[in-house]
Amino acid sequence: MGQVATRLTHRAAPSMLRHLAALALFVTASHAYAGAQQYEPLSAAVQARMQRSIADHAAPRIAIDDPFEAEVWLKTMSARLASRMPDEATRTEFLTSVHYEATRAGLDPHLVLGLIQVESNFRKYALSSAGARGFMQVMPFWPRLIGSPDHNLFHLRTSLRYGCTILRHYLDIERGDMTRALLRYNGSLVKGSDYADKVIRNWRTRWSIDAPASVTAPTATPAPDVMRVREASPARSATPATPAPRATPSAPVTYLGPAN
Repeated sequence: MGQVATRLTHRAAPSMLRHLAALALFVTASHAYAGAQQYEPLSAAVQARMQRSIADHAAPRIAIDDPFEAEVWLKTMSARLASRMPDEATRTEFLTSVHYEATRAGLDPHLVLGLIQVESNFRKYALSSAGARGFMQVMPFWPRLIGSPDHNLFHLRTSLRYGCTILRHYLDIERGDMTRALLRYNGSLVKGSDYADKVIRNWRTRWSIDAPASVTAPTATPAPDVMRVREASPARSATPATPAPRATPSAPVTYLGPAN
């Protein structure tokens, strides 16, 4: 009996090793350029407001009143995203959800797209070394704080809902200072980082509706700045950073359609 068990163990070992190797490859490939939002105690009022925001389950839609303008926006953004997200149905669901969740939180959807590019490069199952996960690289303490412990941060709507709610919260804390709010989101406010510059640059030059065609044209490889951060520590730009836009607390950064 012992010899049979030994033979079965030896036969199972290669299969087990293959599974472990595949898991290790997945984890390594899924790492993203992201920091980590820092846990900070919330007042009861702020916690309640964020909990109400997370609890909404309305069906997502592009929050633009004019159907023609909504279709133009979707087709324009879909063409820019095609190389990173080849399936059209997946792109449509993703972009519709981004527009809905961003506008609902009083954020410019193009800003959120720029943030997602830097945080996860549009990888649904991205996982940072700090444990941040999903498209918007949300830290796992947030569901316990403002949602439910069973919320899956790799889920599209869940990741976007949490990410947009958290960024709106940081904008309010920083009184509309976009740079400081983004650094809080990345967990690098006290460390010094060019993270905010990267997000704002992507927002303005790659994802804004009037971005130059030469910059937004689909490409088979990730944007150069994303490739650089994956391969080495982020380097500071040699040119001065463009001043970040400011927004008034609890108001949209660049409002596109009615907030829900």
